[in-house]
Formats: sequence, structure tokens, C-alpha cells
Amino acid sequence: MPIITIKLAKGRTREQKQQFVEMVTQEAVKTLNVKKEWVTVIFEEYERDNWATSGQLHSIKLGDGFGQ
Repeated sequence: MPIITIKLAKGRTREQKQQFVEMVTQEAVKTLNVKKEWVTVIFEEYERDNWATSGQLHSIKLGDGFGQ
């Protein structure tokens, strides 16, 4: 029973997340040889003020709306 956790910055639409979980679930079924019903996908979303790369907050480095 795979549990797949996706960590990403907030801002994706419901449609984008739905498309993503369909693709991830399909690949997990194929690669791990499990039933679709066994695959769980969890999104952990973060504000860009709570995420940094190379010593700079994403809200400053990338600006509002990046990735949307």
C-alpha cells in the first residue's frame, strides 16, 4: 500500500492536482504492481514565505504567483 507524499508550494489549482494524482497513481500501479485502490497521495502545501533555497525565501526569490 504505497503512500506518496508530495511537498510543494501553495498555488496549484484543483485541476492541476487532480491531473497530477492521476498520473502518479497510474505510474505507481504500473511500476509497483499494486492495485489502484491501494495508492494514497498526500499533498503537503507550503506558503512561499516558509520555503527557501540558496539562503533566500521563495516569496522574495521567485515572487508572488511563480509556478501558478
